[in-house]
Amino acid sequence: MANWKQIMLRGAKLKSRIFRSRKIPSYLTENVTEDLIVLKNLVKVYDTGSIKVLGLKKINLTIKRGEFVAIMGKSGSGKSTLMNILGCLDRPSLGHYYLDGIDTASMSPNELSEIRNYKIGFVFQSFNLISRTSALKNVELPMTYARRGKKERRERAMELLKRVGLESRADHMPNELSGGQRQRVAIARALANEPPLILADEPTGNLDTAASEEIMQLFSDLHKEGATVVVVTHEENIAAFTDRIIRFQDGVVLEDTKTEKKGEETC
Repeated sequence: MANWKQIMLRGAKLKSRIFRSRKIPSYLTENVTEDLIVLKNLVKVYDTGSIKVLGLKKINLTIKRGEFVAIMGKSGSGKSTLMNILGCLDRPSLGHYYLDGIDTASMSPNELSEIRNYKIGFVFQSFNLISRTSALKNVELPMTYARRGKKERRERAMELLKRVGLESRADHMPNELSGGQRQRVAIARALANEPPLILADEPTGNLDTAASEEIMQLFSDLHKEGATVVVVTHEENIAAFTDRIIRFQDGVVLEDTKTEKKGEETC
């Protein structure tokens, strides 16, 4: 069975060939910085009309390429606000968010959409699979948006499903899969366009303990092959899989610590 590194290498070669033929801007296709995520004096203000609420307060933060990071905090701590900005689903009110060297703060909605498609792989708590579409077609979807050819989409989607152990379920609909299987499909989909950042928002929130361990082990395997994975979670046992935990409280970084990754093999 091919490992993540082999799959990613083949995907990267395919992506490079397609991007060259489509003349996609180089800032979308190239990995340019060791510091994958850089936040500089980042502020998010919510204007409710009567009052203004500070969601994030001058955040300065760097996540290097290849890190495995958990972002933690209670409800209202700012972690969800940060996740939306990291995912280019929202933009800061002040300050800068550099993703792979790109300053996203002043980008247009169309530019942010392209950044999301090429630079970020999303994994959500609720899976966000298309219900009447097979596992295979769900994995193909980001490549469809990137206008890759049908044969190329299918080959890569099957390869990714095989790696997450679901090759035999390629033609199954989401309602024919368990929660853990649906999340594995979502992970395969997140990897489709070879993004430098995998952003997972409470990825085990709807799973039982066994399935949660399985999903986090997949993220660990992916990280070992060099991927950058950022997991937003409120569960300590899930954060324990990562190498670094960033804790938020009242819109500021309360603590930023290294940790021993759960499930690490010992000699």
